[in-house]
Amino acid sequence: MSFVVTDPFDQTGIYLHIPFCRTKCLYCSFNSYAGREDEIYAYLQALEQQIKRMAAHPWSQGRTFFSLYIGGGTPTICNPRLLGKLIVKCLAAFPFCVDPEITVESNPNTLSSVQLQTLLESGVNRLSIGVQSFASQELKLLGRSHTSKEACQAFFMARNAGFTNINLDLMYGLPRQTVNTWRQSLETAVELAPEHLSLYELMVEDGTPLASLVKNKECVLPHEDLVADMENITAEILQKNGYCRYEISNYARPGSICRHNINYWQNGSWLGFGAGAVGSLSGMKVTNIHDSRIYTKRINCRLEPFSEIECLSRQAHFRETVIMGLRMLQGISLEEMENRFRINPVLYYGRTLQKLIDRKLLVLENGFMRLSDSALPLANQVLLQLV
Repeated sequence: MSFVVTDPFDQTGIYLHIPFCRTKCLYCSFNSYAGREDEIYAYLQALEQQIKRMAAHPWSQGRTFFSLYIGGGTPTICNPRLLGKLIVKCLAAFPFCVDPEITVESNPNTLSSVQLQTLLESGVNRLSIGVQSFASQELKLLGRSHTSKEACQAFFMARNAGFTNINLDLMYGLPRQTVNTWRQSLETAVELAPEHLSLYELMVEDGTPLASLVKNKECVLPHEDLVADMENITAEILQKNGYCRYEISNYARPGSICRHNINYWQNGSWLGFGAGAVGSLSGMKVTNIHDSRIYTKRINCRLEPFSEIECLSRQAHFRETVIMGLRMLQGISLEEMENRFRINPVLYYGRTLQKLIDRKLLVLENGFMRLSDSALPLANQVLLQLV
């Protein structure tokens, strides 16, 4: 199954970060806060102000935006009316294409018929539901605040509301997870028939409660051979059910690849709004202040909320684009990379590239450079050699 990836020069997206959650999962290292719902109203007002400012910025003028992604945190813990209003204002502030992709992340126990209907009326056409597992014991170990039953109910509720493009997030390599329980989660997901599946191996991040549990041996993760078996089962089940793997962790049915994700992996341009959000403006990385309270105060004082601005050199931007692009199964176009950066990837990497080809970790084929099938489980190790 093939898919068409759009020209990165024509891509511009928007990311809105809403960092509030009902509870903080044990593995989560994202910029998110639990128990601070009283801040949401003021925070959304600040987001509107940053959107308004950037819409008037010369960089935004004359561009056409093709995707809007609202992530978190859990955006759907917000009041439906307020969240819908924010989305509508963002869509009105920028010149979007005729049929933009508009995604909202959610958790199963934060979705209601009112929330879903409001999202649809606001223009949202893609819903991402963070399920992580359909096994009750695994959900408890992760510190998730919903049940497997609630996950299924949320999916059916979204379908009944009219959502025709739904993604489910699942995780493997979990504490006490077996190949059989992972198979059961996959089969349950496939039976629901979402258009898109994001399947991530659990990463233990420093500073998280999970990291402490693992360090103190209060929590044991599956052996890497078991994780490899889980990955093999994933490929088998999803291919059999009509899903195409287009990125290391992402699978889609025909016509349902995520535009926002593709733009990110192609290292295109996007605006980042909200606490901790990162934007990429023609290769210049702009990071907002992480703390939501300080972010809101700075916006209200008519100050910029930026904590860091990084201008990469042409070669550094090129290498970053190679690393990100190789996460996609089709890899990177050698011609597009040379046109975009005036650097030939084959000549640039020289002997390093040849060694990876000789070891059958990289493939040069039909004008593309990509990871070999055998390199996919080792992707991070391979990509490190190209940094």
